[in-house]
Amino acid sequence: MISEIPAPTVGEFWTARQRQASSLHEVSYRACFKPQLPAYFIDRYSEPGGFVLDPFSGRGTTVVEAALRGRAPIANDINPLSAILARPRLEPPTPAAVEERLASLPFDRSRPADRDLSMFFHPDTLGEIVSLKDTLALRASRGVEDATDRWIRMAATNRLTGHSVGFFSVYTLPPNQAASPESQVKINAKLRQTPDYRDVKKLIMKKTLRLLRDVSDDVRARLHTAAGAARFLTGDAAELAEVADGSVDLAVTSPPFLDVVNYAADNWMRNWFNGIDGGAVSRRASAFKSVEDWSRAMAAAFRELFRVARPGGRVAFEVGEVRGGSVRLEEVVVPLGRVAGFEAEAVLINEQAFTKTSNIWGVDNNARGTNTNRIILFRKPGGRK
Repeated sequence: MISEIPAPTVGEFWTARQRQASSLHEVSYRACFKPQLPAYFIDRYSEPGGFVLDPFSGRGTTVVEAALRGRAPIANDINPLSAILARPRLEPPTPAAVEERLASLPFDRSRPADRDLSMFFHPDTLGEIVSLKDTLALRASRGVEDATDRWIRMAATNRLTGHSVGFFSVYTLPPNQAASPESQVKINAKLRQTPDYRDVKKLIMKKTLRLLRDVSDDVRARLHTAAGAARFLTGDAAELAEVADGSVDLAVTSPPFLDVVNYAADNWMRNWFNGIDGGAVSRRASAFKSVEDWSRAMAAAFRELFRVARPGGRVAFEVGEVRGGSVRLEEVVVPLGRVAGFEAEAVLINEQAFTKTSNIWGVDNNARGTNTNRIILFRKPGGRK
């Protein structure tokens, strides 16, 4: 019942100002939350060395923040792309190692792609991208892929398309949302632009230096320890068979948005570069066109969260306001969590100042759920308070 939902507590529980978190988080992904959100709950509801889970991991914000704070991360996502984005940031190579590896990679600018991407890339740039794609795939298939390879793959994946000269592509949509080839043709015509040459190795190195700027020796050692205990799973959030019963201190997650974000379409270019069958991912992932469909999937996820949570463990479940605020998903989520066995401790609404992201999309402050975070905090009965 809606009347059983805890009264929301509204405030600024964490700051969402740009560039306040570790530089390792500067990896674009559609509809991701800021690192300050999981940090708030990790500090309060987990212990050093304890397991912190995100069953809908996306770019890996929760698991990277957990590793930075000395916890053991568990990431799960239906798309293998999630692990490709997250795992390398727990085992960051030195800039010198990246530079040396890049110099050793053979690039053939005449190498053809298996599809027409001429609307995005200069022919020489495309040849370099395909050379890198094929070389990384070959090294992985031979079992010689290492942390430096994985880092280069992650950095390249994040430089494929975007709206500045820091990306491999001509000007297009922001990097967390790849335009379709047909849309890009229209963008090029409107802006009267043609793709110019971009140096792939140079841009990967530039992104590497930005990502690593906050990684001190102490941070690197902490990440190394966390990486040894970390697990990266690919599958349904309702089937976390590799996670033991009662083993997780805390889960911090944001599930797929209800009828708002098309993750498969947004990531088609990244899936292509990494050899991921985007169609298969789309078939496995639910398209939540109704609250009922979304609720069924979340009910199954909550049952699994209850199984893996330790007694006294928490789940911080972030949802937004969708459909112009007419649907407040906490009113759906709280009963689902309770049926699974959790206690609903609180509903937190974090209000934050106007941000770059909302400005890009033309959304006013705290409007349509874009600039607020709504988090339901659940607790598994038993254990310590």
